[in-house]
Amino acid sequence: MRVVIVTESFPPDVNGVAHCALQTARHLVDRGHLPLVVAPATAAGNGPDASAPCPVVRVPSLPLPGYPQVRVALPSRRVAAAITDHRADLVHLASPFVLGVRGMTAAARLGIPAVAVYQTDLAGYARTYVHAGEAAAWRRIRSVHAAADLTLAPSSAALHDLEAHGVPRVRLWPRGVDTVRFRPELRDEALRRELAPNGELIVGYVGRLAPEKHVELLAGTCGLPGVRVVVVGDGPSRPGLAEALPGAVFLGRRTGDDLARIFASLDVFAHTGPFETFCQTVQEAMASGVPVVAPAVGGPLDLVAHGRTGLLVPPREAAAVRDAVSTLAADPALRAAYGAAGRATVEGRTWAAVGDQLIGHYAGVLAARKHVVAA
Repeated sequence: MRVVIVTESFPPDVNGVAHCALQTARHLVDRGHLPLVVAPATAAGNGPDASAPCPVVRVPSLPLPGYPQVRVALPSRRVAAAITDHRADLVHLASPFVLGVRGMTAAARLGIPAVAVYQTDLAGYARTYVHAGEAAAWRRIRSVHAAADLTLAPSSAALHDLEAHGVPRVRLWPRGVDTVRFRPELRDEALRRELAPNGELIVGYVGRLAPEKHVELLAGTCGLPGVRVVVVGDGPSRPGLAEALPGAVFLGRRTGDDLARIFASLDVFAHTGPFETFCQTVQEAMASGVPVVAPAVGGPLDLVAHGRTGLLVPPREAAAVRDAVSTLAADPALRAAYGAAGRATVEGRTWAAVGDQLIGHYAGVLAARKHVVAA
């Protein structure tokens, strides 16, 4: 199968869309298929993508104003040319918004089926950044995804939202987690002494430091006695968070085995963002054997079994986050039980398993197209 993955983000970017697109390309190669990635050019330009498992076509892009870590593709004929030159059987649209819309248009013009993967809560972002525009965001989402042969939602909450707003042909497709890289055995006592020299309980957040993540909700947790908050990630909110979270340790962006070691060395993982369509870092914490505190909304509802693998709290309530952490801090046996249950829960959620599910969705779309043509 020849697949063109048109993605709004791709490594070296560090985010959920980029990571999922990379894992998808890897799995297709592993299964003997022929993927090609189309992605925005990085700040460094259009150099070779040495770590990519397949060819990558870069489209000219500009940094998003106020958020230079995010780049937005410019109009380009490269998208249609890449799809044509690759002789694609199917186009995979990863979180289509700007570049993905061009991919969708090109696929429709060429008569090639398209699968759109919903990953970003644009309506939530509109509420956060412009305090309006939620209805317009949903019109955009509905317009883009209605043109696809199939839309894949990462969680039950996302699937419900899409269907409630009139998006047709939606199926569930979750995300995988690298259970070999992220594992409890990587817990590092030397690192723990470095982060919490007085033996404090370590509560970690991993993710972008941006307004929609509401990391400032950890302020109350910073005030708990015997607790050290550790923040991993970067973004435009970092300067303000350094003031809002007194005593917190900021480690910046970490990836790969370094990130896995940090995850396994936490005592509690706390996520604060209320707009997660999935929340990959929750899965990575669970794979690392770490109990989770997360908002009871969006993707975490599918991932965290309240009272078994972690605690779900009302979204945007700092006191609820603080109280949940306090409960876990006071009970080492409970933390251990939640961590072990979390690891057991995700052991079957490998990228290979969910990648095979994705190929099954592709096959269904291609079969449906053939049936229509035959009729």
